[in-house]
Amino acid sequence: MPDAVSLHGLLLPIRKAFNQYANIRPHRLLPGIEGPLKAEGFDILCIRENTEGEYSGAGGRVHQGKENEVAVETSVFTRAGVERILRFGFEQARARRGHLTSVTKSNAQKYSMVFWDEMTRQLAAEYPEVTVSQMHIDAMAAKMVMAPESLDVVVASNLFGDILTDLGAAIQGGLGFAASANICPDGSGPSMFEPVHGSAPDIAGQEIANPIAAIWSGAMMLDHLGEAGAASGIMGAIEAATRQGIGIRPGSHSTTEITDAVIATLEARA
Repeated sequence: MPDAVSLHGLLLPIRKAFNQYANIRPHRLLPGIEGPLKAEGFDILCIRENTEGEYSGAGGRVHQGKENEVAVETSVFTRAGVERILRFGFEQARARRGHLTSVTKSNAQKYSMVFWDEMTRQLAAEYPEVTVSQMHIDAMAAKMVMAPESLDVVVASNLFGDILTDLGAAIQGGLGFAASANICPDGSGPSMFEPVHGSAPDIAGQEIANPIAAIWSGAMMLDHLGEAGAASGIMGAIEAATRQGIGIRPGSHSTTEITDAVIATLEARA
């Protein structure tokens, strides 16, 4: 099935229908893991707008297959949508290390991204305890590679957040370590938790998939449901496994071996 069909036919409609406008992706190096670029100093929380922006699905194609074929894809940024994701980012920054980086491309996108920048500055006045930086997406990509220790919470649009979080996953060791949460912050609908890599059908049944991202996503779900102790226990078990060198490199251990190591720690601590 083409990626666009599964994305627009399933995942995006779920996020929109249940108002899961905040996509949360933690990026940090677990104990024992050396990423391809960093061995330490990498702990970033990426907040991605999840229901509009570049993935709103507004557009179309006409004259398909002809020389005059036209394809139009329109980004949609609403005041309500931009304000709520930025406010969510500010709240996360206030609860962490007090620094928010808002990512746009306002030098080139003079309407939508300038609007995003303006909203960032307006909300910053309500959060004087949070230090705010505004960066262009290209500079931000370089910053994540060269100086990630300077970053705390990063908030970005649907497309920019999507790209930056795959970069973050690579720096933290690969998609097998990349957990995510699709949050409906006001509780009007359910939230959804999933590893960034999705179902990975190309490697299904081969025992080579790293289950840590899926287990980490489960810990995020428990934390969201108010089970902070259980969430902490699962994260502790994951860290105990990686500290022993289990699952820290692709192919070093099977899916079952990594899972069993995490379960063994949980049972030992029960």
